[in-house]
Amino acid sequence: MKAVTDFFIGEWYFAAPLVIMSLIGAGLVIWRLLLNNTARTDLDDFLPDFQETLRKRGIAGATEMCREEKGLIPSRLFVAGLEASDQGAAAMRRSMAAETELEIVPRLNALLPTILAFAKIATMVGLLFTVISMINTFNAIGEAANKGGAKDIGGHSSKIGLALFATALGLFTAIPLVFSHVLFKAWIANFETKTKQAGSKLIALVTNFKKDPNLLAPPKKREDEEDARPARAPARGASRG
Repeated sequence: MKAVTDFFIGEWYFAAPLVIMSLIGAGLVIWRLLLNNTARTDLDDFLPDFQETLRKRGIAGATEMCREEKGLIPSRLFVAGLEASDQGAAAMRRSMAAETELEIVPRLNALLPTILAFAKIATMVGLLFTVISMINTFNAIGEAANKGGAKDIGGHSSKIGLALFATALGLFTAIPLVFSHVLFKAWIANFETKTKQAGSKLIALVTNFKKDPNLLAPPKKREDEEDARPARAPARGASRG
């Protein structure tokens, strides 16, 4: 513990940049987590409401509802698909694919290159500071040896281990950032899969809506609406013998 204290106090000009990089990296990770949280949408809760809105208010009402949502799937993907719905399912699929590639995925990847850059730079900066500290230590040992100061040589040699703290601090900064980068990439891959599934569901819902809006009603409500319809009058010739 004393060695760590000596490094942060005695070698503060080496420790300070690495500590600052560590804090900035942690801030970037937290920022990315907050962005991921706002990008998510619970489709199990959203789709029933969307389906009911589409059935009652049509394409325009469903589009307006999606624009008011915060998640990327309703506010970007669904809006892109609904705006192209009058051109058919193929146009919807192309529009959503373009929106995913040009808008959604770049937003999900925001800050990730910066996080990875800080991880790589922190490691190299730590090694650089270690090398500089080792050079200074060996120069001091050489000068002490020329003067014949054995005690001074022992005192300077103890700083060799102290110099390695710069490498350790660089790794301490880099490892969590690299780990976070890997987790974020896995989360993005999973989100892209959900995006494709949501797009397929949207196309199916719009297709059914164009056939018959009542197909979007829940099964129980659909049965009630069918029962409430007036019975058709029998054909004129049906009562004749």
